[in-house]
Amino acid sequence: MQVILGVIFHFIGGFASGSFYIPYKKVKGWAWESYWIVGGIFSWLIVPPLAAYLTIPHFVEIIKQTDSSILTLTYFFGLLWGIGGLTYGLGVRYLGVSLGSTIILGLCAVFGSLIPSVYYDFFPKEGKDTITMLLHNTWGQLVLAGIFLCVVGIVICGKAGTMKEKELIKHTMDVEDNKEYRFGLGIFVAIVSGILSACFNFGLEAGKPMADVANSIWKSTHPGNINFLYQNNVTYVVILWGGLTTNFIWCMILNAHNKTFSNYTDKTKPLLRNYIFSALAGTTWFLQFFFYGMGESKLGNGASSWILHMAFIILIANIWGLVLNEWKGVKKQTYATVLAGIAVIILSVLLVGYGNSINH
Repeated sequence: MQVILGVIFHFIGGFASGSFYIPYKKVKGWAWESYWIVGGIFSWLIVPPLAAYLTIPHFVEIIKQTDSSILTLTYFFGLLWGIGGLTYGLGVRYLGVSLGSTIILGLCAVFGSLIPSVYYDFFPKEGKDTITMLLHNTWGQLVLAGIFLCVVGIVICGKAGTMKEKELIKHTMDVEDNKEYRFGLGIFVAIVSGILSACFNFGLEAGKPMADVANSIWKSTHPGNINFLYQNNVTYVVILWGGLTTNFIWCMILNAHNKTFSNYTDKTKPLLRNYIFSALAGTTWFLQFFFYGMGESKLGNGASSWILHMAFIILIANIWGLVLNEWKGVKKQTYATVLAGIAVIILSVLLVGYGNSINH
């Protein structure tokens, strides 16, 4: 039952992440950097401490009492993760939405799920799964097989994306429209983004002592072996300070360069509407990690939790693409390819979930 709940929580988180950008489409007359940072202020500054306040008593004291080296490392990984999010946009710009997104999310899934396990092989810590444990236990081998299968599904979805782009370029676009497509540069940027985006999971590992304190406080008043659902909410506060820093600096640079500071006060634009939808997008974005933390508390395995989270994001994003008719007009072969990719990702999620179930 714990595993089933964990998978459900990860699905809700993946749904939030795969859907958060939709409210941004309702923003009118603002530059990207303007609505991105308004949403980001809710994502990284307002909602995380609010969620921590509502779920973790005295979370501020937990942060204050945490060793400065832990806070610094957690914040540092948040900074790197923020850079990964910014380079995500460049990867999509040079490779296209389908190919860029799948490559970046695929790399993020693999690095984010496996590197902590490799790290704990060299620096063991009680309760942490190592890559050796994964390799030498049946449940671990199933988890690794699920991770590999997820990568296969991502590659298939990426293939469908490139097939779609070629068809659209052939029928509706000319060379001038496609001038920003740069495969070599795009692959380099996508690799950088994929690796740095995985730093969010590293930040969770670095800030785990804060989550452990929240968990122990909760267990002191709730006897039993069940972990505190919201233990990661205190860690998010510090990680997302790092993400806010990099994104805020970059968006302010863009505001200055593009002369778009007026977006925030220009009454000729629907200001209330724009602020509301940006806030909605930002809040929805944070919910992915709110439910990620709940899922991880049930599964208790970093590699499995991260790969499930990423797989569900890719799955939901592709399903939204189908619902919004982004694949309308493509050949049957292309449509069948994306459906096959989604099916493989679903299978990978089931395999990772089963591997976890026999380990608990």
